[in-house]
Amino acid sequence: MRSEGGSASSVFAALKNYGLMLRQDKVLPSVVGMITGESLRTSWWSHPKSHLIYSVLSELSEHSEVLFTKLLAGKDTLVHSSLWPALLAVGSARDQWQLRGLSAAATDLLERVDRSASAVRASGAACKEIQARLLASSYEIHTEDGRHAMMVEGWSAWSGRISCTALTSVDESRRMLEQAATKLGAPLHYLPWRSRDRNRARTN
Repeated sequence: MRSEGGSASSVFAALKNYGLMLRQDKVLPSVVGMITGESLRTSWWSHPKSHLIYSVLSELSEHSEVLFTKLLAGKDTLVHSSLWPALLAVGSARDQWQLRGLSAAATDLLERVDRSASAVRASGAACKEIQARLLASSYEIHTEDGRHAMMVEGWSAWSGRISCTALTSVDESRRMLEQAATKLGAPLHYLPWRSRDRNRARTN
């Protein structure tokens, strides 16, 4: 992978070590934090190193061993390929925490994604629900008119495209992702299945 000033390769090495890394966070290890050496409380777009940050994030988004998801605290999370079989098992399980309370719009979107052999363009609250519940993979594209659009791809289509096989045990897969989150320093309730169980316990 090409790097500018070693930044991209350094970030990837850290990601490989942790397994997970946030794009930006005030406390936890993140791409933005590694590049700037700061704990930013505002958007990185206004930072003097914004062009470098954008370049590194673009390289990582195209890296064959990096996947972006909304795994930790609903934020953009980079996942190293070593954890993809675990993520695939958890994401495709369709557990209660994923489906309970899913809106009609998100349900319709999920059905469209499941029927499609390729990614489906989506936006709005329904797309965010699918992402937050790890019900599908997603990525951003640049359209011909220069805008950004979100593409949602079913886990079956995604795994077939990159030849990834899910682990057989969903429980073990969750444990692996929890261990990676702990190694990063993230509290377990940052993970969506832990977050929803925690919120449900509070209402009971």
